[in-house]
Amino acid sequence: MKVVAVTACPTGIAHTYMAADALMKAAPKFSVQLKVETQGAMGIENPLSARDIDSADIVFIVSDIDVEQATRFTGKKVIHIAIEDVLMNPDKWFILHCR
Repeated sequence: MKVVAVTACPTGIAHTYMAADALMKAAPKFSVQLKVETQGAMGIENPLSARDIDSADIVFIVSDIDVEQATRFTGKKVIHIAIEDVLMNPDKWFILHCR
């Protein structure tokens, strides 16, 4: 299964990157191919390409704020997740949506 994700938090500093790291560490446990775009204080890093999005089975939006360019996910299964929920239990989202 392929998942793409976008992480973003209000200040764009710690939690954006902590959530990305938590997802990246959890994904292999569930045989999930994952690419994560961060939208932090430094702008968009590791941007998702149209090809990444097209080949994804699911999109995780891990954010408590609006993410830039969210319309590019139209037609995809999009799961919105609060940053805190990923930080507390990143495995949960793969168990619920990637089995």
